[in-house]
Amino acid sequence: MKYKILLLAFPFLLMSFKTDKPAYRLFSGKGKEVKFKRLVKEALEADVIFFGEFHNNPIVHWLQIELTTELFRKHPDGLILGAEMFEADNQQALNQYLANGINADSLKKSARLWPNFDTDYAPLLDFARENHLHFVATNIPRRYATMVFRHGFEVLDSLPENEKAWIAPLPIAYDANLSGYSNMLKNMGDMTHGRKMDNLPKAQAVKDATMAWFIHQNLDPHKIFIHYNGAYHSDDYQGIIWYLKRLNPEVKILTISAADTDDMASFPNDKKNQADFIVITPTNMTKTH
Repeated sequence: MKYKILLLAFPFLLMSFKTDKPAYRLFSGKGKEVKFKRLVKEALEADVIFFGEFHNNPIVHWLQIELTTELFRKHPDGLILGAEMFEADNQQALNQYLANGINADSLKKSARLWPNFDTDYAPLLDFARENHLHFVATNIPRRYATMVFRHGFEVLDSLPENEKAWIAPLPIAYDANLSGYSNMLKNMGDMTHGRKMDNLPKAQAVKDATMAWFIHQNLDPHKIFIHYNGAYHSDDYQGIIWYLKRLNPEVKILTISAADTDDMASFPNDKKNQADFIVITPTNMTKTH
């Protein structure tokens, strides 16, 4: 009798599966769907976790705080947070906020915060403040990246020594053949004829080098460093990772990347092996900005 009931119920189970609308699915880099608990398990074994995001994706931001919370629950004395979205010369303001020395309004006045700070990055920063965790502003001040875009790496040599402290040590190593940089020029098409466009990937590289430098400077052998950045900065194990590996070849890294898709039923093959874990979300999901 119970088998007959199961057979009668089977079509309804299929219908339920077909009409299900998951907000996200999680895959290994090879394209096999995995559970969140596997991500947590492997993340606990890493020295550095790169959580590559789409900056306006609410589900990816939610997963960032969920992963951070779960890692803290399992490893309460061993987390350091850091992010592309905070620039190195704003570290003092960040430290004051983390120590409850200034409030959110004062932080907004004294630091260059992203437009989606309140919805997407304040939860991470507040988590660090509430749990007494260090949060590192890893990115280069944007004005210096703009200078590189206009004039190349050489312009950084003219900076005062105190300002060079907010940048990776000079000279900046650079491999134009890395696909993350070469593809930037290819994707620009006919706009790449001028010297300015040739400097576009160099501006990206100086960001990557600086983020790697400040991650390296803040590594602790007893702690896991979680870094939040745009996926392009860590996809294909390039960008920040290329620079971090030059500084510390033995560092154990785990990467997460994000992908929007029109077909939540299948894994996007163009993301295969871009990261250790891939989060896919619907293309038409409401964005935070």
